[in-house]
Amino acid sequence: LSGLDTLPASVNFWRHFLNWVGGMGIIVLAVAVLPLLGVGGMQLYKAETPGPIKDSKLTPRITETAKNLWLIYAALTLLCTLALRAAGLSWLDAVCHAFAALSLGGFSTHDASVGFFDSLRVEMILSGFMLLAAMNFATHFLAWRGKSLLAYVRDAEAKAMLLLLFISILGCALYLSWHNVYPFFTALRHVSFNLISIATDSGFASVDYDQWPIFVPLWMLFLSCITACSGSTGGGIKMIRTLLLARQASREMISLLHPSAVQPVRVGGAIIPNSVIFSVLGFIFLYFMSIVTLTFVQVAAGMDFISAFTAIIACINNAGPGLYQVGPAENYSSLSNFQVWVCSFAMLLGRLEVFTLLILFTPAFWRK
Repeated sequence: LSGLDTLPASVNFWRHFLNWVGGMGIIVLAVAVLPLLGVGGMQLYKAETPGPIKDSKLTPRITETAKNLWLIYAALTLLCTLALRAAGLSWLDAVCHAFAALSLGGFSTHDASVGFFDSLRVEMILSGFMLLAAMNFATHFLAWRGKSLLAYVRDAEAKAMLLLLFISILGCALYLSWHNVYPFFTALRHVSFNLISIATDSGFASVDYDQWPIFVPLWMLFLSCITACSGSTGGGIKMIRTLLLARQASREMISLLHPSAVQPVRVGGAIIPNSVIFSVLGFIFLYFMSIVTLTFVQVAAGMDFISAFTAIIACINNAGPGLYQVGPAENYSSLSNFQVWVCSFAMLLGRLEVFTLLILFTPAFWRK
């Protein structure tokens, strides 16, 4: 969609409002509905993570859970709106960008996205709230209910996410500085905002990072696959599955060196049963096979490989821009109708966490 700067304010507001409602909708789906099907990411999170999230329900009923999550979501949105307004944005821009930041939808009221404002304060505010939105909202709820930050300290996913982002931002800023793209501190600013935006599956852009050395935007898109936490508004395979995959790989290496060693997989001190590990491996296999299959479908439909590959990654993670033909300075309007339908299917597949959508298409599920 182009011509955002000339859209009526009512249309722009409606776009962002739908974006915002959909963001909380996916949280409620993950926390309250998908566990009933036994296939949701939050179900996996509860099964694998020790501490208060595993040992106590958020609330005894789905309706109460949804109500409390909505309250936290709305409160964070209000705080983001006020912060953006204080940074100099109009009320429309502040509200719309707060909606997009908390839902990790990345919509903007301007074709140049956040780059339109050219404001470090705006970028810092949006980065902070994108990080909060990429964390498990159950953790936010427990921190609010307990009036303590210990819930964040105990959250293995959040700690892993923040560490990965810190290392990636520093490394990519040094890389761009080394290649004389920007001075270091300018690189640090642009990398921080755009990497957080893509890694958390938001999709805001402050510069055309498609012009950077290709390693950095490809790394950003890779992070979009793994960074967001379960029970967040983000997409991808989620950090909890990434942690389990890393622990399982470590166990396999140890077993090769010490065949008789008993090495259980742990996350945050909890021993993970093999059945959960097999479920994670199955999900990750289907996830990456979906990317490979849909990429080749797009290539067969006439897209160049980089555009097709990054478009599918961006769509299945609901991250927004890819590279080249669908880069941050471009959009998906140049795609054929068939290519758009493929991207739409990828978005639906990723948003419903692959298993959920595929299970709904099986006759056995509806016979239950």
